Amino acid sequence: MQNPLRNIPSVNELLESPQLANLVDRVSHNVVVTEVRGFLDRIREEAQSTASEMNIPTPSELAERIADWIVKGEEPALRPVINATGILLHTGLGRAPLAKEAVQAMADVAEYASVELDLATGERSQRVAAVEKLLKELTGAEAAAVVNNNAAATLLTLAAIGRDHEVIVSRGQLIEIGGSFRLPDVMSASGTRLREVGTTNKTRIGDYEAAIGDETAAMMRVHTSNFKVVGFTEEPTLAELVALGRRRNVPVIDDIGSGALIDFSKYGISDEPIASESIKAGADLVLFSGDKLVGGPQCGIIVGRKSHVQKIAKHPMMRAMRVDKVILAALAATLRLYRDVPTAEESLPLLARLSAPVENLRNRAERLAPQLAAAAAIRSAEAIEGKTYLGGGSVPTQQIPTWCVALTPNEMTVDELSKRLRIGTPAIVGRIQQDRLLLDLRSVLPHQDTAIVDAVGRIETEVKAQSSRESA
Repeated sequence: MQNPLRNIPSVNELLESPQLANLVDRVSHNVVVTEVRGFLDRIREEAQSTASEMNIPTPSELAERIADWIVKGEEPALRPVINATGILLHTGLGRAPLAKEAVQAMADVAEYASVELDLATGERSQRVAAVEKLLKELTGAEAAAVVNNNAAATLLTLAAIGRDHEVIVSRGQLIEIGGSFRLPDVMSASGTRLREVGTTNKTRIGDYEAAIGDETAAMMRVHTSNFKVVGFTEEPTLAELVALGRRRNVPVIDDIGSGALIDFSKYGISDEPIASESIKAGADLVLFSGDKLVGGPQCGIIVGRKSHVQKIAKHPMMRAMRVDKVILAALAATLRLYRDVPTAEESLPLLARLSAPVENLRNRAERLAPQLAAAAAIRSAEAIEGKTYLGGGSVPTQQIPTWCVALTPNEMTVDELSKRLRIGTPAIVGRIQQDRLLLDLRSVLPHQDTAIVDAVGRIETEVKAQSSRESA
């Protein structure tokens, strides 16, 4: 019996094929050789496991398969996606989409830019100057700092304010955020000693006061944005904590999590703290994210009393956590939009999608359904009413009304249909519910509707083309 491994061509033989020879010029010789060897190793493993049952492709067929594999491997891992999940702050999809103004601002400073140079005086400046004035204006704070995310803002603030001392936190606010990052662990990493007070469901102002001692560096309030405790509950207001802090000379840190610069109740989202309200209530420091309710780039924003912010800015870890010029440019452009709320609602994709009338979504769904139903891969497409969530660890108990197009595939499974749309161009991510693929229009930008119709329409052709290649 002939050994099938003897039919596998050599690396040099494959490199002489037209398909791979062309790739050597486009990619590089080393990359192509490495990929060919890796592919042949897989073929050998498969041949050994199936023994004589495996038919080894011809050198020409192998070269074509390897060339396709290399081309796909050269595609960027980070690709644009049409978010049809309905989750507006989808962490896996990068949270808030940026406004066009922010994208342009990033491009404008992509080359050399006045990051730490005062062009008027020619002297060195602070990079936070690009956004500090805007943050002070929008929040009423005395000073501001920006780091790479809100977890970093929390870690740095605790390290600068509370290292080797105690910070008092309610037991009901010892949260865990995504990726198993727990507040007690962050506090430990900062060198701060956690002083828990109260219980999971009830913490009173007296619990905080009883815990204050010579080792107390601060009291910290943490917004429990990704869960809700209801029923027999109690917690002091920020104003009560501030009053206690003033009386006992203990600063109050308010970590508001997702963060908001305006009142989101107009969009049906309640109980999300507003940065300016926390400052107005007297919080010494307020921490929040830039890429959630603010609708800007990923960053952590720290605003508050100048003396505290300066202490944070001078901490050695600040340099390790600072943001670069493109993030500062995008954040500044985003913040400028908030100077006029109607402009922000029109320009910021997050606010535009939140404020989109349900009737508008219904009209789009009813217009799209027959167009999608006409695709060969689709058995039926129905416009249906639904509910979705904001996402990003915000208001998990509050639903947002929406309209979707529910797709039932013709021959393939709903999982295969979902995968076909995910790996296509453009990539489209929906959600599966009751054995149908839902394309939720709450998170789909209106100009993307046509791209969805085109992508679904191409599925059948792409499936046939793939089957033809595999059978060749």
